[in-house]
Amino acid sequence: MFEQLQPLPTDPILGLTRAYQEDPNPSKVDLGVGVYKDEQGNTPVLQSVRKALEVLHQQEMTKAYQGMSGNVGFNQALQSLIFGGVEDDRIRTLQAPGGCGALRLAAELVVRSNPGAAIWVSTPTWANHIPLLGNAGVEIKEYPYFDAATSTVDFEAMRECLSQVSAGDLVLLHGCCHNPTGADLSDEQWGQVANLAVERGFVPFVDLAYQGFGAGIMEDVAGLRAMAAKVPEMLVVSSCSKNFGLYRERTGALSVMAASPSVADTAISQLHNAARGIYSMPPAHGAGLVELILTTDSLRQMWINEVDEMRNRIQQLRNDLAGALQASGDFSFISRQRGMFSFLGLDEAQVERLQKEFSVYMVGSSRINIAGINRLNLDYLAHSIAAVL
Repeated sequence: MFEQLQPLPTDPILGLTRAYQEDPNPSKVDLGVGVYKDEQGNTPVLQSVRKALEVLHQQEMTKAYQGMSGNVGFNQALQSLIFGGVEDDRIRTLQAPGGCGALRLAAELVVRSNPGAAIWVSTPTWANHIPLLGNAGVEIKEYPYFDAATSTVDFEAMRECLSQVSAGDLVLLHGCCHNPTGADLSDEQWGQVANLAVERGFVPFVDLAYQGFGAGIMEDVAGLRAMAAKVPEMLVVSSCSKNFGLYRERTGALSVMAASPSVADTAISQLHNAARGIYSMPPAHGAGLVELILTTDSLRQMWINEVDEMRNRIQQLRNDLAGALQASGDFSFISRQRGMFSFLGLDEAQVERLQKEFSVYMVGSSRINIAGINRLNLDYLAHSIAAVL
């Protein structure tokens, strides 16, 4: 049977990681993989997570299944972190295996709710959005988002396109720290998109993967919360991979805001059924850690301080890189963008030269992970980029 299969190409980022690992150059720089790294190039375990691990070890009394909703305390704490402390009986939250699992569940819900609906994604968007959503059978459409000439959001083109979106379709928005461009909507622009959603009848679908890495934990959901106050329906996918450093724990959630509490209950029942047919039960460990951190005052403050530290380090690296490249052109946009990613604006030939001649690894679009930079490789990176411009 399997002899009929044809080999598929390696995922570009995974292939990049393998090439980096095999490169003997001691000056090599990895700007491809999208994980946070510290000054030593490590992806650390947060101290708040270490403390929560100690508590969880003492408190955990069973390894029985959690149920298809997952950890109820985690769901409530994460929902409050996203939407605020105001109770809204139209919102239900379900734990999922990472943000990826939550995205796939959301797509399954869309197919069951409105099989003819399309999901509109930004151009560009995170590469895995399209297979995660499209493989569920949802039609994927694109709206313009990024102006490469100015390295900013092309909001006029975006607004013009969204003003034509059909009622019942969904529009995928990056909650903050747009991946891969780093160019975010302003609070005012969030308000305009919310008004369009009400006017046109499309459903906002927010992917919140980097809360705290943009302007701050609360600041990064200001637009989302303003939108939730206006629209009747909304989907929010959240991930704890970045801001809690729980990449390998696959800890995420899907929040559904419906027009009424009864409709929200129905949606959750459908999600339970969909989850049962895909993975059945979500893993417990990461969600237990997040619940402890968000519901324990001392751990929550420790976590907030750590997120602030990571965000401030990323912003300083942005400023430093923009300054180091000043003689090579105007890269000031790097300082104005947010989160871990930016486009450098290089063409594929220049990206290839960086890899072959300087062992600097980034994806072909010239998207870089800012957190892959440190004080030891910054000057070498700036010199390498200057050499290929």
